[in-house]
Amino acid sequence: MNRKCLLLIPLFFSSVIITACDNKPAVKTAMEPEVGVVTLAPSSVNIKSELPGRALAFEIAEIRPQVGGIIIKRNFVEGDKVSKGESLYQIDPAPLQARLDSAKGALAKAQATANNVRLTLNRQSALIKSNYVSRQDYDTTRSQLNEAQANVAVAKADLEQATINLRYANVTSPIDGISGKSSVTVGALVTANQENALVTVQRLDPIYVDLTQSVQDFLRLKEEKANGQIAQQQGKIPVELMLENGKPYRHTGTLEFSDPAVDETTGSVTLRAVFPNPEGEILPGMYVTALLDEGSQQNVLMVPQQGITHNEQGKATALILDQENVVQLREINAVKAVGNQWLVTAGLHPGDRVIVSGLQRIHPGIKARVLPSKLNTPDTVAEQ
Repeated sequence: MNRKCLLLIPLFFSSVIITACDNKPAVKTAMEPEVGVVTLAPSSVNIKSELPGRALAFEIAEIRPQVGGIIIKRNFVEGDKVSKGESLYQIDPAPLQARLDSAKGALAKAQATANNVRLTLNRQSALIKSNYVSRQDYDTTRSQLNEAQANVAVAKADLEQATINLRYANVTSPIDGISGKSSVTVGALVTANQENALVTVQRLDPIYVDLTQSVQDFLRLKEEKANGQIAQQQGKIPVELMLENGKPYRHTGTLEFSDPAVDETTGSVTLRAVFPNPEGEILPGMYVTALLDEGSQQNVLMVPQQGITHNEQGKATALILDQENVVQLREINAVKAVGNQWLVTAGLHPGDRVIVSGLQRIHPGIKARVLPSKLNTPDTVAEQ
Protein backbone atom coordinates (compact mmCIF):
# COMPACT_ATOMS: atom_id res chain seq x y z
CA MET A 1 0.00 0.00 0.00
CA ASN A 2 2.86 2.39 0.70
CA ARG A 3 4.26 1.59 -2.68
CA LYS A 4 1.02 2.68 -4.34
CA CYS A 5 1.16 5.99 -2.50
CA LEU A 6 4.69 6.58 -3.66
CA LEU A 7 3.61 6.06 -7.25
CA LEU A 8 0.78 8.59 -6.93
CA ILE A 9 2.92 11.42 -5.51
CA PRO A 10 4.82 12.20 -8.76
CA LEU A 11 1.55 12.18 -10.67
CA PHE A 12 0.07 14.71 -8.22
CA PHE A 13 2.96 17.15 -8.53
CA SER A 14 2.95 16.82 -12.31
CA SER A 15 -0.68 17.78 -12.47
CA VAL A 16 -0.02 20.77 -10.21
CA ILE A 17 2.83 21.97 -12.42
CA ILE A 18 0.78 21.55 -15.59
CA THR A 19 -2.14 23.39 -14.04
CA ALA A 20 0.12 26.22 -12.92
CA CYS A 21 1.63 26.55 -16.38
CA ASP A 22 -1.82 26.64 -17.97
CA ASN A 23 -2.94 29.47 -15.62
CA LYS A 24 -0.05 31.89 -16.39
CA PRO A 25 -1.67 33.52 -19.45
CA ALA A 26 -4.94 33.81 -17.59
CA VAL A 27 -3.27 35.68 -14.72
CA LYS A 28 -1.53 38.03 -17.17
CA THR A 29 -4.82 38.75 -18.98
CA ALA A 30 -6.63 39.42 -15.73
CA MET A 31 -4.03 42.04 -14.76
CA GLU A 32 -4.59 44.12 -17.90
CA PRO A 33 -7.04 46.95 -17.09
CA GLU A 34 -10.14 47.33 -19.16
CA VAL A 35 -10.75 50.64 -20.91
CA GLY A 36 -13.39 52.09 -23.17
CA VAL A 37 -12.28 53.83 -26.34
CA VAL A 38 -13.74 55.75 -29.25
CA THR A 39 -12.20 55.64 -32.70
CA LEU A 40 -11.93 59.08 -34.25
CA ALA A 41 -13.29 59.79 -37.70
CA PRO A 42 -13.43 63.07 -39.66
CA SER A 43 -16.82 64.73 -39.57
CA SER A 44 -18.60 68.04 -40.05
CA VAL A 45 -19.88 70.05 -37.12
CA ASN A 46 -21.86 73.25 -36.74
CA ILE A 47 -20.10 75.44 -34.19
CA LYS A 48 -21.79 77.98 -31.94
CA SER A 49 -19.80 80.03 -29.47
CA GLU A 50 -21.37 80.87 -26.12
CA LEU A 51 -20.31 84.29 -24.84
CA PRO A 52 -21.36 85.80 -21.51
CA GLY A 53 -22.83 89.25 -21.78
CA ARG A 54 -24.69 92.05 -20.05
CA ALA A 55 -27.40 94.31 -21.40
CA LEU A 56 -27.02 98.09 -21.60
CA ALA A 57 -29.40 100.83 -22.67
CA PHE A 58 -29.03 101.97 -26.27
CA GLU A 59 -29.21 105.61 -25.16
CA ILE A 60 -29.12 107.14 -21.67
CA ALA A 61 -30.11 110.72 -20.85
CA GLU A 62 -29.63 112.05 -17.32
CA ILE A 63 -32.02 114.98 -17.11
CA ARG A 64 -30.63 118.04 -15.33
CA PRO A 65 -32.10 121.57 -15.19
CA GLN A 66 -30.36 124.25 -17.21
CA VAL A 67 -31.87 127.04 -15.12
CA GLY A 68 -32.56 127.33 -11.42
CA GLY A 69 -35.94 127.66 -9.76
CA ILE A 70 -38.82 125.91 -8.01
CA ILE A 71 -40.40 122.78 -9.55
CA ILE A 72 -44.10 123.56 -9.88
CA LYS A 73 -45.18 120.49 -11.90
CA ARG A 74 -44.09 117.00 -12.89
CA ASN A 75 -45.54 115.97 -16.24
CA PHE A 76 -44.74 112.24 -16.47
CA VAL A 77 -45.45 108.98 -14.67
CA GLU A 78 -42.38 107.14 -13.43
CA GLY A 79 -41.67 104.05 -15.54
CA ASP A 80 -43.76 105.20 -18.50
CA LYS A 81 -42.58 105.79 -22.04
CA VAL A 82 -41.67 109.36 -22.91
CA SER A 83 -41.04 110.89 -26.31
CA LYS A 84 -38.29 113.18 -27.50
CA GLY A 85 -39.28 116.77 -26.69
CA GLU A 86 -41.97 115.73 -24.18
CA SER A 87 -42.23 117.93 -21.07
CA LEU A 88 -41.00 116.25 -17.90
CA TYR A 89 -40.88 119.10 -15.36
CA GLN A 90 -42.03 122.71 -15.23
CA ILE A 91 -39.87 125.19 -13.34
CA ASP A 92 -41.60 128.36 -12.08
CA PRO A 93 -41.31 130.70 -15.10
CA ALA A 94 -42.26 133.95 -13.30
CA PRO A 95 -38.71 135.05 -12.36
CA LEU A 96 -37.45 134.10 -15.80
CA GLN A 97 -40.29 136.00 -17.48
CA ALA A 98 -39.38 139.07 -15.43
CA ARG A 99 -35.77 138.84 -16.58
CA LEU A 100 -36.96 138.55 -20.17
CA ASP A 101 -39.11 141.66 -19.82
CA SER A 102 -36.18 143.52 -18.25
CA ALA A 103 -33.94 142.46 -21.14
CA LYS A 104 -36.50 143.76 -23.64
CA GLY A 105 -36.55 147.13 -21.87
CA ALA A 106 -32.76 147.31 -21.75
CA LEU A 107 -32.59 146.64 -25.48
CA ALA A 108 -35.14 149.36 -26.23
CA LYS A 109 -33.19 151.84 -24.10
CA ALA A 110 -29.89 150.95 -25.81
CA GLN A 111 -31.47 151.31 -29.25
CA ALA A 112 -32.93 154.73 -28.33
CA THR A 113 -29.56 155.96 -27.07
CA ALA A 114 -27.87 154.75 -30.25
CA ASN A 115 -30.45 156.51 -32.43
CA ASN A 116 -29.98 159.77 -30.51
CA VAL A 117 -26.20 159.65 -30.89
CA ARG A 118 -26.57 158.82 -34.59
CA LEU A 119 -28.73 161.92 -35.16
CA THR A 120 -26.20 164.10 -33.33
CA LEU A 121 -23.39 162.71 -35.43
CA ASN A 122 -25.34 163.38 -38.64
CA ARG A 123 -25.85 167.04 -37.67
CA GLN A 124 -22.20 167.42 -36.73
CA SER A 125 -21.14 165.94 -40.08
CA ALA A 126 -22.82 168.87 -41.87
CA LEU A 127 -21.52 171.53 -39.46
CA ILE A 128 -17.90 170.40 -39.32
CA LYS A 129 -17.42 171.54 -42.92
CA SER A 130 -18.28 175.11 -41.85
CA ASN A 131 -16.15 174.84 -38.71
CA TYR A 132 -19.20 175.28 -36.47
CA VAL A 133 -18.21 172.00 -34.73
CA SER A 134 -14.70 171.17 -33.71
CA ARG A 135 -12.98 168.02 -34.94
CA GLN A 136 -12.63 166.86 -31.33
CA ASP A 137 -16.38 167.10 -30.66
CA TYR A 138 -17.10 165.25 -33.88
CA ASP A 139 -14.69 162.43 -33.00
CA THR A 140 -16.17 162.19 -29.50
CA THR A 141 -19.69 161.83 -30.88
CA ARG A 142 -18.57 159.17 -33.34
CA SER A 143 -16.99 157.20 -30.48
CA GLN A 144 -20.22 157.56 -28.49
CA LEU A 145 -22.13 156.09 -31.45
CA ASN A 146 -19.80 153.09 -31.59
CA GLU A 147 -20.28 152.58 -27.85
CA ALA A 148 -24.05 152.89 -28.18
CA GLN A 149 -24.13 150.32 -30.99
CA ALA A 150 -22.05 147.95 -28.86
CA ASN A 151 -24.54 148.40 -26.02
CA VAL A 152 -27.34 147.47 -28.42
CA ALA A 153 -25.49 144.25 -29.34
CA VAL A 154 -25.05 143.40 -25.64
CA ALA A 155 -28.72 144.09 -24.95
CA LYS A 156 -29.75 141.82 -27.84
CA ALA A 157 -27.56 139.01 -26.47
CA ASP A 158 -29.07 139.46 -23.00
CA LEU A 159 -32.55 139.30 -24.49
CA GLU A 160 -31.70 136.12 -26.40
CA GLN A 161 -30.28 134.52 -23.24
CA ALA A 162 -33.36 135.50 -21.25
CA THR A 163 -35.56 133.95 -23.97
CA ILE A 164 -33.55 130.71 -23.86
CA ASN A 165 -33.71 130.57 -20.05
CA LEU A 166 -37.47 130.97 -20.12
CA ARG A 167 -37.67 128.09 -22.60
CA TYR A 168 -35.44 125.99 -20.30
CA ALA A 169 -38.07 126.37 -17.56
CA ASN A 170 -39.88 123.60 -19.43
CA VAL A 171 -37.58 120.59 -18.87
CA THR A 172 -37.99 118.12 -21.76
CA SER A 173 -36.65 114.70 -22.70
CA PRO A 174 -33.93 114.72 -25.38
CA ILE A 175 -34.64 111.10 -26.42
CA ASP A 176 -37.42 108.53 -26.74
CA GLY A 177 -37.27 106.06 -23.88
CA ILE A 178 -38.47 104.85 -20.51
CA SER A 179 -38.46 107.25 -17.57
CA GLY A 180 -36.94 106.18 -14.29
CA LYS A 181 -37.56 107.27 -10.73
CA SER A 182 -37.85 111.00 -10.15
CA SER A 183 -35.36 112.38 -7.63
CA VAL A 184 -37.39 115.53 -6.93
CA THR A 185 -40.98 116.42 -6.14
CA VAL A 186 -43.09 119.48 -6.72
CA GLY A 187 -41.77 122.34 -4.60
CA ALA A 188 -38.13 121.31 -4.81
CA LEU A 189 -35.53 123.98 -5.51
CA VAL A 190 -33.19 123.05 -8.33
CA THR A 191 -30.10 124.76 -9.68
CA ALA A 192 -28.68 124.97 -13.17
CA ASN A 193 -26.50 121.98 -14.14
CA GLN A 194 -26.72 120.47 -10.65
CA GLU A 195 -24.85 117.25 -9.87
CA ASN A 196 -27.92 115.08 -9.20
CA ALA A 197 -30.13 114.26 -12.18
CA LEU A 198 -33.85 114.93 -11.87
CA VAL A 199 -34.63 111.66 -13.67
CA THR A 200 -32.92 109.26 -16.09
CA VAL A 201 -34.49 108.32 -19.42
CA GLN A 202 -33.23 105.17 -21.16
CA ARG A 203 -33.89 104.01 -24.69
CA LEU A 204 -34.33 100.23 -24.59
CA ASP A 205 -35.37 99.46 -28.16
CA PRO A 206 -32.99 98.52 -29.61
CA ILE A 207 -30.70 97.51 -26.76
CA TYR A 208 -26.98 96.85 -26.47
CA VAL A 209 -25.44 93.63 -25.17
CA ASP A 210 -21.73 93.77 -24.31
CA LEU A 211 -19.99 90.40 -24.65
CA THR A 212 -16.58 89.19 -23.49
CA GLN A 213 -14.41 86.86 -25.56
CA SER A 214 -10.88 85.55 -25.11
CA VAL A 215 -8.20 86.98 -27.37
CA GLN A 216 -7.59 83.56 -28.94
CA ASP A 217 -11.26 83.12 -29.84
CA PHE A 218 -11.47 86.73 -31.03
CA LEU A 219 -8.59 86.26 -33.47
CA ARG A 220 -10.12 83.02 -34.72
CA LEU A 221 -13.46 84.79 -35.20
CA LYS A 222 -11.84 87.56 -37.25
CA GLU A 223 -10.07 85.00 -39.43
CA GLU A 224 -13.27 83.02 -40.00
CA LYS A 225 -15.13 86.21 -40.91
CA ALA A 226 -12.41 87.22 -43.37
CA ASN A 227 -12.48 83.74 -44.95
CA GLY A 228 -16.24 83.83 -45.36
CA GLN A 229 -16.83 80.89 -43.02
CA ILE A 230 -19.36 82.83 -40.95
CA ALA A 231 -22.78 83.72 -42.34
CA GLN A 232 -23.37 87.48 -42.39
CA GLN A 233 -26.36 89.78 -42.79
CA GLN A 234 -25.46 92.95 -44.67
CA GLY A 235 -21.86 92.60 -43.57
CA LYS A 236 -22.73 91.94 -39.92
CA ILE A 237 -22.59 88.69 -37.94
CA PRO A 238 -26.00 87.54 -36.58
CA VAL A 239 -26.18 86.73 -32.87
CA GLU A 240 -28.75 84.73 -30.91
CA LEU A 241 -29.43 85.20 -27.21
CA MET A 242 -30.29 83.07 -24.18
CA LEU A 243 -31.96 84.83 -21.26
CA GLU A 244 -31.14 84.33 -17.59
CA ASN A 245 -33.99 81.83 -17.25
CA GLY A 246 -32.42 79.66 -19.95
CA LYS A 247 -35.05 80.46 -22.57
CA PRO A 248 -34.05 81.62 -26.06
CA TYR A 249 -34.75 85.24 -26.93
CA ARG A 250 -37.17 85.56 -29.82
CA HIS A 251 -35.27 88.25 -31.77
CA THR A 252 -31.91 87.93 -33.52
CA GLY A 253 -29.30 90.65 -33.12
CA THR A 254 -26.11 91.59 -34.94
CA LEU A 255 -22.52 92.04 -33.86
CA GLU A 256 -21.67 95.73 -34.20
CA PHE A 257 -18.06 96.29 -33.14
CA SER A 258 -15.21 95.13 -30.92
CA ASP A 259 -13.23 97.13 -28.39
CA PRO A 260 -9.85 98.04 -29.92
CA ALA A 261 -8.07 97.25 -26.64
CA VAL A 262 -7.58 94.07 -24.59
CA ASP A 263 -8.54 94.14 -20.92
CA GLU A 264 -5.24 93.83 -19.04
CA THR A 265 -6.91 92.19 -16.03
CA THR A 266 -8.93 89.47 -17.78
CA GLY A 267 -7.08 89.23 -21.11
CA SER A 268 -10.40 89.42 -22.95
CA VAL A 269 -11.93 91.58 -25.67
CA THR A 270 -15.33 93.27 -25.43
CA LEU A 271 -17.76 92.79 -28.32
CA ARG A 272 -20.99 94.75 -28.66
CA ALA A 273 -24.18 93.37 -30.18
CA VAL A 274 -27.48 95.15 -30.86
CA PHE A 275 -30.86 93.44 -30.43
CA PRO A 276 -34.42 94.57 -31.18
CA ASN A 277 -36.34 94.89 -27.91
CA PRO A 278 -39.90 95.93 -28.82
CA GLU A 279 -41.49 94.10 -25.88
CA GLY A 280 -38.98 95.45 -23.36
CA GLU A 281 -38.09 91.89 -22.37
CA ILE A 282 -34.39 92.73 -21.94
CA LEU A 283 -33.57 95.28 -19.26
CA PRO A 284 -30.27 97.07 -18.63
CA GLY A 285 -28.06 95.12 -16.26
CA MET A 286 -29.45 91.69 -17.16
CA TYR A 287 -26.90 88.90 -17.63
CA VAL A 288 -27.40 86.91 -20.82
CA THR A 289 -25.59 84.39 -22.99
CA ALA A 290 -24.99 85.12 -26.66
CA LEU A 291 -24.81 82.35 -29.25
CA LEU A 292 -22.50 83.14 -32.15
CA ASP A 293 -22.94 80.85 -35.16
CA GLU A 294 -19.48 80.24 -36.60
CA GLY A 295 -20.79 78.07 -39.40
CA SER A 296 -20.06 74.47 -40.35
CA GLN A 297 -16.53 73.11 -40.32
CA GLN A 298 -15.66 70.09 -42.45
CA ASN A 299 -13.28 67.18 -41.79
CA VAL A 300 -12.67 67.98 -38.15
CA LEU A 301 -12.02 65.66 -35.22
CA MET A 302 -14.39 65.79 -32.26
CA VAL A 303 -13.31 64.11 -29.03
CA PRO A 304 -15.57 63.41 -26.03
CA GLN A 305 -14.73 65.61 -23.06
CA GLN A 306 -14.16 62.52 -20.91
CA GLY A 307 -11.13 61.67 -23.02
CA ILE A 308 -9.32 64.99 -22.55
CA THR A 309 -7.48 66.24 -19.49
CA HIS A 310 -5.04 69.08 -18.80
CA ASN A 311 -1.56 68.76 -17.36
CA GLU A 312 0.16 71.01 -14.84
CA GLN A 313 1.14 73.42 -17.59
CA GLY A 314 -2.50 73.71 -18.65
CA LYS A 315 -1.97 71.88 -21.95
CA ALA A 316 -4.66 69.52 -23.18
CA THR A 317 -3.72 65.83 -23.30
CA ALA A 318 -5.35 62.56 -24.30
CA LEU A 319 -4.53 58.88 -23.72
CA ILE A 320 -4.75 56.63 -26.76
CA LEU A 321 -4.22 52.95 -27.51
CA ASP A 322 -1.74 52.05 -30.24
CA GLN A 323 -1.98 48.98 -32.45
CA GLU A 324 -0.46 46.79 -29.71
CA ASN A 325 -2.99 48.12 -27.17
CA VAL A 326 -0.27 50.05 -25.33
CA VAL A 327 -1.37 53.28 -23.66
CA GLN A 328 0.29 56.43 -25.05
CA LEU A 329 0.05 60.06 -23.96
CA ARG A 330 -0.56 62.74 -26.58
CA GLU A 331 -0.44 66.51 -26.22
CA ILE A 332 -3.24 67.95 -28.31
CA ASN A 333 -4.68 71.28 -29.35
CA ALA A 334 -8.29 71.37 -28.14
CA VAL A 335 -9.53 74.70 -29.44
CA LYS A 336 -13.22 74.70 -28.58
CA ALA A 337 -15.87 72.86 -26.60
CA VAL A 338 -18.93 71.97 -28.66
CA GLY A 339 -21.62 70.39 -26.51
CA ASN A 340 -19.97 67.49 -24.67
CA GLN A 341 -17.04 67.28 -27.10
CA TRP A 342 -13.83 69.13 -27.90
CA LEU A 343 -12.79 70.26 -31.35
CA VAL A 344 -9.18 69.05 -31.75
CA THR A 345 -6.96 70.55 -34.45
CA ALA A 346 -3.59 68.94 -33.64
CA GLY A 347 -2.15 65.92 -31.83
CA LEU A 348 -4.74 63.36 -32.93
CA HIS A 349 -5.48 61.72 -36.26
CA PRO A 350 -8.35 59.83 -37.89
CA GLY A 351 -8.36 56.23 -36.67
CA ASP A 352 -6.79 57.03 -33.28
CA ARG A 353 -8.43 55.23 -30.39
CA VAL A 354 -8.96 57.67 -27.56
CA ILE A 355 -9.52 56.23 -24.09
CA VAL A 356 -12.68 57.67 -22.53
CA SER A 357 -13.32 55.34 -19.58
CA GLY A 358 -11.18 53.41 -17.13
CA LEU A 359 -8.66 56.25 -17.04
CA GLN A 360 -8.06 55.90 -13.31
CA ARG A 361 -6.61 52.41 -13.77
CA ILE A 362 -4.05 53.16 -16.49
CA HIS A 363 -0.93 55.16 -17.23
CA PRO A 364 1.27 55.57 -20.33
CA GLY A 365 3.27 52.49 -21.27
CA ILE A 366 1.02 49.71 -19.99
CA LYS A 367 -1.20 47.41 -21.99
CA ALA A 368 -4.95 47.61 -21.68
CA ARG A 369 -7.81 45.48 -22.80
CA VAL A 370 -10.31 47.21 -25.06
CA LEU A 371 -13.99 47.23 -24.26
CA PRO A 372 -16.62 48.94 -26.40
CA SER A 373 -17.42 52.41 -25.07
CA LYS A 374 -20.94 52.97 -23.78
CA LEU A 375 -20.79 56.74 -24.30
CA ASN A 376 -23.70 58.24 -26.18
CA THR A 377 -21.55 60.15 -28.61
CA PRO A 378 -22.92 62.05 -31.62
CA ASP A 379 -22.38 60.94 -35.16
CA THR A 380 -19.25 63.08 -35.33
CA VAL A 381 -17.37 60.46 -33.30
CA ALA A 382 -17.26 56.78 -34.30
CA GLU A 383 -17.38 54.30 -31.45
CA GLN A 384 -15.45 51.06 -31.37
